[in-house]
Amino acid sequence: MKIGITCYPTYGGSGIVATELGMELAHRGHEVHFITYANPIRLDPEVANVHYHEVEVTSYPLFQYPPYVLALASRMAEIAEWRDLDLLHVHYAVPHSAAALLAQQMVAPRRRLPFVTTLHGTDITIVGADRSYFGVTRFMIEQSNGVTAISDYLRAETNSVFEIQRPIEVIPNFVNCSLYQPAMTPHPGRPRLLHISNFRPVKRVTDCIRILAEVRREVDAELWMAGDGPDRSAAEQLAHQLGIHEHVSFLGKQSHIERLLPQTDILLLPSELESFGLVALEAMACGVVPVATAVGGLTEVVTPGVDGFLEAVGDTTAQARRVLELLSSSVLRSRFANAARRNAEQRFCTTRIIPRYEQYYRDVIGS
Repeated sequence: MKIGITCYPTYGGSGIVATELGMELAHRGHEVHFITYANPIRLDPEVANVHYHEVEVTSYPLFQYPPYVLALASRMAEIAEWRDLDLLHVHYAVPHSAAALLAQQMVAPRRRLPFVTTLHGTDITIVGADRSYFGVTRFMIEQSNGVTAISDYLRAETNSVFEIQRPIEVIPNFVNCSLYQPAMTPHPGRPRLLHISNFRPVKRVTDCIRILAEVRREVDAELWMAGDGPDRSAAEQLAHQLGIHEHVSFLGKQSHIERLLPQTDILLLPSELESFGLVALEAMACGVVPVATAVGGLTEVVTPGVDGFLEAVGDTTAQARRVLELLSSSVLRSRFANAARRNAEQRFCTTRIIPRYEQYYRDVIGS
């Protein structure tokens, strides 16, 4: 198949999933065309069958806000005709579905161009639910030729908020189990906790600092903070206030998470909401045990007491207690790590999930 993919080319989960999906499809022999305003962060230029098409947005004094949707739709239609695309797959409903619908109508006199919309979370729970975008988001979902969601939680939330009439297919996020693997030998030095996110308020990054402070009362542990965003300075300030700044390393944005994860022991994910929790899955594939919150799609990924722990949002004491429980017994931590890897292999490997996307594409194209 010849597939056009549009996503936000940033460190957010939707962009990462879209990029990984495109590369996996290319490995399986499909021709993939990324159509975005910038090169996706995780896109490997050496992967065969992958092409990138930049969307240029012209600045004009009359426009207070550049009309990205129009430029994107025009580029989608252009690439669809030039490269004879079979299908468009847009990730994150706002505004990509609107652009795909426009592109579909632009080429309609000459060819059929179905499009699939994948819902990732905040495009529904925050942006789409906003009064300014509610009506158009619901309309675009209904007009899509196919709609997928990354978790049962998100499908239920979408149906509840928007009262969608069309069926939504749940295809969970995935991980390349050949790339994400546990370390062959334990890392040297003291126990190491890890947090990875875009440091937005919903990620509650300061909770990670508080958890480390409690853990360090009993265990000489350190914390790696990977990523960047608006709450980084608050986390840095809190680390100084609690006197643990020497034990916290802010690593900035990281392109090769698969190299970072095996160097750690426990993943901290104290989020207020996660529609899936991709980083938890990536950690589990590497044998890194997640200590997270019992919210959204995380409850579909982590099995509490088996391959990780889920606690209440904001309860840093309970989360720190779980970390100490794991750090106090190498046997227990090893058992959880093995179970986490097994869960990732049996339920979420690319070999299990990508064929589901392929079949869904065929169904949409055939319909």
